[in-house]
Amino acid sequence: MRTLIITSMRNEAAFILEWLAYYKLIGVTDFLIYSNDCDDGTDAMLDHLQDMGIVTHQPNPRSGKKAIQWKALNRARNHPLTKKSDWIFVTDVDEFLCIHAGDGTLQDLRAAAPEADAFALSWRMFGHNNQHAYTDDLMMSQFTQCAPEAMLWPWRAVQYKTLWRNIPENLEKLGVHRPHFKDGTQDVRWSDGNGRPLRRALGTIIPSVEPRYDLAQINHYALSSVENFLLKADRGKPNHSSDPTDYAYWIERDFNQIEDRRILKFETAVRAQIQEWCTDDRLKAFHETGMEWRQNRIATLMQDLDWFYMYSGLVQAGPTQVLPMEIQQKLFSDLIRLKNPNVSKTTTLRS
Repeated sequence: MRTLIITSMRNEAAFILEWLAYYKLIGVTDFLIYSNDCDDGTDAMLDHLQDMGIVTHQPNPRSGKKAIQWKALNRARNHPLTKKSDWIFVTDVDEFLCIHAGDGTLQDLRAAAPEADAFALSWRMFGHNNQHAYTDDLMMSQFTQCAPEAMLWPWRAVQYKTLWRNIPENLEKLGVHRPHFKDGTQDVRWSDGNGRPLRRALGTIIPSVEPRYDLAQINHYALSSVENFLLKADRGKPNHSSDPTDYAYWIERDFNQIEDRRILKFETAVRAQIQEWCTDDRLKAFHETGMEWRQNRIATLMQDLDWFYMYSGLVQAGPTQVLPMEIQQKLFSDLIRLKNPNVSKTTTLRS
C-alpha cells in the first residue's frame, strides 16, 4: 500500500527531519516535495534527501501571479508518483496527522473505517505554550497545549485536510484541503475524524458543535514560538501571498486550554530516526545550517522596530479565549449569512 504526501516548502530546513521521520513511522511511503525561493538551504537539503532515496524533490520557483502552492499542486497532478499511489495526503510541514486508532498508524486509521474512500481530518490548533524563543527541539515535544475538542469558532477550527484513496482517472485536480473529482465520478464515501460517514464534504469546512477527533486529528502547529512566528509573518502565506500573517492570524490559532500529549508516543522513535539520518554528515550540516539561518534571521528582524513591537505585542497578548458555544454558533451563523445572503437565517450545524 503506497501512501503519498504532497507538499510545498520554503525555508523549512530546521523542521524537515522531524516531519519526515514522523510520517514515515506512521506509514507514509512516498514524499513529493516542491520548494521555492529558499534562503536557508531547504532546496539543497531536499536534493540530498532525494539522493538518499527518502523524498522526491521538485523545484517550483516563483513566477507570474499564481500562488506558489497552487502551482505546485498543478504540477503534482500529473507526476508519476501521484498516478501510482494508493492513497494521497496534501499537507504542510506544520501539520502532523495524529491517529488515535490502534497504534497510531495509517493502517490503523483505514482499518477503523474500512469503507471510507476519503477521510476529512479536522485541524486541532496547537498554541505557543508560552514559548517565546525559537529553540532546536521537536515541535511535538515543545507544543502540547491546544484547542478543546468541540469548537466552531474561529471558523478555521472546523477546516480539514483530506487523506483519500487515489483513483487517477477520477481526479480532476489536487486541492489544498480536498481533491476535486471529475464530473460523473462515482460517489466517494467520506468519513470524518470520528469515523462517521459523511454524505459528502463541501468546501473546506465541516461545521460541528461536537468533538470530532475520536479516530484522528491534525495537530496544527501553525504558530510555534513567538520568535518563530515572526519568520512565518515575514515569509507570508504560500497559497494567498497577499493575505497578511499578522496579529489576527495569531489570535485565530493561539489556543492553549487543553494538554494533548498523545503524539508523543512516537517521540523516542522520531528522535532515533533523526539521529540515524544525521550520521550522514552532509544531511546533518544542512539541518544545522537551517537552524543557524533561522536564528540569524530572527536576530535581524528583532533589530527592526516594527518587528520588535509585533514580538512584544504577542508576548503580552496571552492565550486566545475560547468563547462560549452559543457565541461561537452566532458568529459562525452570522458569517455564513454575510458570505451568502440567500442562506436561511437558521444555519444547520452537524451534531
